[in-house]
Amino acid sequence: MSMSRTRDTRDRRERLVVVGGDAAGMSAASQARRLRGPDELEIVAFERGRFTSFSACGIPYWVGGEVTERDQLVARTPEEHRERGIDLRLRTEVTEIDVPGARVRARDLDSGAESWTPYDQLVIATGARPIRPPLPGVDAPGVHGVQTLDDGQALLDTLSATEGHRAVVVGAGYIGVEMAEALINRGYEVTVVNRGAEPMSTLDPDMGRLVHEAMEGMGITMVNNAEVTKLLTGGGGTSLLERSRELGGSRVRAVATDDAEYPADVVVLGIGVRPETALARAAGLPLGEHGGLLTDRAMRVRGHENIWAGGDCVEVLDLLSGRERHIALGTHANKHGQIIGTNVGGGYATFPGVVGTAVSKVCDLEIARTGLREKDARRAGLQYVTVTIESTSRAGYYPNAAPMTVKMLAERRTGRLLGTQIVGREGAGKRVDIAAVALTAGMTVEQMTTLDLGYAPPFSPVWDPVLVAARKAVAEVRRHAE
Repeated sequence: MSMSRTRDTRDRRERLVVVGGDAAGMSAASQARRLRGPDELEIVAFERGRFTSFSACGIPYWVGGEVTERDQLVARTPEEHRERGIDLRLRTEVTEIDVPGARVRARDLDSGAESWTPYDQLVIATGARPIRPPLPGVDAPGVHGVQTLDDGQALLDTLSATEGHRAVVVGAGYIGVEMAEALINRGYEVTVVNRGAEPMSTLDPDMGRLVHEAMEGMGITMVNNAEVTKLLTGGGGTSLLERSRELGGSRVRAVATDDAEYPADVVVLGIGVRPETALARAAGLPLGEHGGLLTDRAMRVRGHENIWAGGDCVEVLDLLSGRERHIALGTHANKHGQIIGTNVGGGYATFPGVVGTAVSKVCDLEIARTGLREKDARRAGLQYVTVTIESTSRAGYYPNAAPMTVKMLAERRTGRLLGTQIVGREGAGKRVDIAAVALTAGMTVEQMTTLDLGYAPPFSPVWDPVLVAARKAVAEVRRHAE
């Protein structure tokens, strides 16, 4: 191990060290650089992978073929960051944070060399890691998690080499349904094995049932209420299997539950992610109940004036329930980075919290939600009403008007909007943004009914579906008040 780096005593620049080179980390570094030049602030960023500033959310669409080139997912290359005066070190993993000594230890993954780097300000942006359950066979060739561009490339390499066309996706959250679509687009027979009663646990079960029915209508086999117990390997006699044995591994051939086995030439784990906070935990930094770092509104780690954190490794405030949540989304990560960079750069910015907005799709089905589900409202001790309406994306007489279902929750006494879920075809998903703005503003469903939304037959019925749901929710609130 090499000795610690020392700075020339004549170098009075402040040093910002960033751990993690994707959305939050490099947004923080870039924003700090915009506000403070190289003569004032030295920026050193460590990234253990080979890519920076990439869209993890876009990986399913790259795997599925809608995005044709990997580099299309890269917002800014390492060379571009370096040209802007950021000392970016790829394939370098930070292995320890010495908080009392204000330094980090990093290892070059190619040479194995280690060194210490002191910091004045530290940004922790270590992201999240895919959940990989400790099951027999989970590390076999042909089993993939998808979180980084390297993961996506490894999966594409497997798909190119695999002779069979049977895929099993384990998990039916956002990652699971998006990867099911990607594999369908690749011509695979897809089975989704889900431990829940319905796919998309971020929805209420009645709305998840709509997703279930639509996925089966697309030719995807849905297996719900099923716990994977092991991944079976070996057998099958394909030439690819023989090649995998030559490389020292027995390839996956099936996914097993207590009741059945589902043949698989490739398996994708879509179980979700957890905050990657092992470094922070070892350094004694504060973590929440979901394992994410706890920060103040300025994204400063609680109790530490010169340590900041953002992105998928932190927990954020839910503005409706008042509780901390872990939500791994690129939208939040980029905002966190901008806020951190502004504060490190001498400005002032805060992140107020979230209402839990997310949108996804599987083939032509759009799935969206914001705010609280029924079980969230119950957990928060709220009394509420729910309504569900059926509508269309355009005026009913206009060509290609597509159906959608909108579910809305409102507080029983006040009529305050608590949550909205939407499942439908083209034009459904982004309507959730109306509800997200209303939630952030603390609007009641009655106030929502007078929103001045854009209307023309190609875009909406006279009464937008979200406003139809709001009108019905108003009637339900009044009924309970009588």
